[in-house]
Amino acid sequence: MAAVILLFGTTIFHETVKAQDQRIVSSLEIIDIETGQRETVHQDTSHFEAPNWSPDGTTLFFNSGGYIYRIPVEGGEPERLYTGFANRNNNDHVLSPGGTHMAISHHSSDDGGASIIYIVNINGGEPVRITSKGPSYLHGWSPDGGEIAYCALRNGQYDIYVKSIKEGPEVQLTNTTSHEDGPDYSPCGNYIWFNSDRSGTMQIWRMDKDGSNPVQKTFDEYNDWFPHPSPDGRHIALLSYDKGVEGHPANKDVWLRLIPAEGGEPVMLTRLFGGQGTINVPSWAPDSKRFAFVSYELVD
Repeated sequence: MAAVILLFGTTIFHETVKAQDQRIVSSLEIIDIETGQRETVHQDTSHFEAPNWSPDGTTLFFNSGGYIYRIPVEGGEPERLYTGFANRNNNDHVLSPGGTHMAISHHSSDDGGASIIYIVNINGGEPVRITSKGPSYLHGWSPDGGEIAYCALRNGQYDIYVKSIKEGPEVQLTNTTSHEDGPDYSPCGNYIWFNSDRSGTMQIWRMDKDGSNPVQKTFDEYNDWFPHPSPDGRHIALLSYDKGVEGHPANKDVWLRLIPAEGGEPVMLTRLFGGQGTINVPSWAPDSKRFAFVSYELVD
């Protein structure tokens, strides 16, 4: 048995139905951070995840069924991006600062199905391998375009790593027995935001780009994941689960919240049914007034 979400106005209700009678409806949405108004760009019964917003403001990208798709911000028919042999892509994909390339996380059969990071031309092409080890889950691309930041499982623990997109070994920035995840760069390039449960529950942290001076930024009873700085550097968008939820599972009641980058109390933007796949990766509009996300419904 599982829960189906029904929306009546702004109130969320749950009803129990048989799992075999359910299907998922995915909605690609945009939210205005000033008004909280939500606009649906694309909706389908296929399962899709994790939108990226192109730097020129015209296009949204998302993953579905192992492939990457693009769609105009105004809506329309999604177009599949050619990624060569990389046909098992997960929801950890990021556009380069100039919008000319996309870094993707593909489950490589040559590596036992582990997630490996590659880079591909934004108009399609054969992927170029970046990380030598897996699993590696991409989350951020530095503003100068020179390196990527990712979460990786090494030696039995999840930590934050960075690596040049050209050459050289990966560099470990955190080394704790806690779960470290979701690294994303500040637009100035001096900091990396991430989430960690090193203080107990999963909270939002910020550290210098070399991994030094980690500072906790949220202090509440939510489990907070995937901090994404706005392009103007003023806000951090994040995904919040109830305190009783472990990890970042799908199909949960979650909240999209906003915190000032310089510190302050979180602002609640909206509540939705989602979680995994909602905002795993950077999805801000270039104007810093909106960002994209995916919500879900389980329907009878």
